[in-house]
Amino acid sequence: MAEHSKIRFYGSMIEKVIENIQRKVVGKRKELELILATLFSEGHILLEGVPGVAKTLMAKCVALSLGLDFKRVQATPDMLPSDIIGFQFFDAKESKFVYRKGPIFTNILFVDEINRAPPKTQAALLEAMQERQVTVEGVTYALPKPFLVIATMNPIEMEGTFPLSEAQVDRFLAKVVIGYPTIDETVEILDKFESISSLDDMQPVLNREEVLTMIRLVKDVYVEQNIKKYIAAIVEATRNHRFVKIGASPRGAIALYLLSKSIAVMRGREYVTPDDVKYVAHAALSHRIVLRGEAKVSGVTVENVINDILEKVDVP
Repeated sequence: MAEHSKIRFYGSMIEKVIENIQRKVVGKRKELELILATLFSEGHILLEGVPGVAKTLMAKCVALSLGLDFKRVQATPDMLPSDIIGFQFFDAKESKFVYRKGPIFTNILFVDEINRAPPKTQAALLEAMQERQVTVEGVTYALPKPFLVIATMNPIEMEGTFPLSEAQVDRFLAKVVIGYPTIDETVEILDKFESISSLDDMQPVLNREEVLTMIRLVKDVYVEQNIKKYIAAIVEATRNHRFVKIGASPRGAIALYLLSKSIAVMRGREYVTPDDVKYVAHAALSHRIVLRGEAKVSGVTVENVINDILEKVDVP
């Protein structure tokens, strides 16, 4: 299959994946697209939202629709690094040490309330995310491919938490805020409650090999020089904005670049447009910008700043 027709084919398949997920998840189309784009970009995603807005359900449905292994970890203040990456124990029967793999050995790892895990455990998880391997007692074990961490944070409940540092949050390729459903969506949830409360009838639309093919296709997407300059100009504008204390680093530009390439393939195109860049801008940059004190006083949010930048930066 030629590259162009292959991209068009997978673009149509992703539409079927989203339709399959939306049988159980009401609305949330953009959020689902950004989770998929992060997976195809070989990154990791942070979901922020109050309890009960379908973060876990979305993650499970993504895994089921793509035919990928899924594991869920509930972060707690007493969680140890070994609870995630695994540990060695002495097997008396075999008279040797044996490594028991932790839940990180999966395709999609859902870490609920990551900010409840102590810093040492957060660091072990983030190291595995970056290196895509874990080292136990001097032995290195590669993680499965594909590998995606979906971590959640509750924005309102801070008691008993260990907030992630700016450097740690920056390790996530994307951050998405999961908001409340609309009135119509809530009514639809109530109408469908019996059918969406069970995932037994969820069938995969793609398989693991096809997901890996999608990842390879994203790498080959063409990004014109003017689009690269547009990405660089947006990131530069985050550093010069009057309400911004710390702007996005080059990692922010890379996130914009990778996510826009994924969105292009999901749209059935082998090239990136300025609209692709705009579509992923909030997910790529919102967690990489630190506002000045006067921004809060003026009621200015990170979202306002990104919108302002997108309006002012010249589109190629």
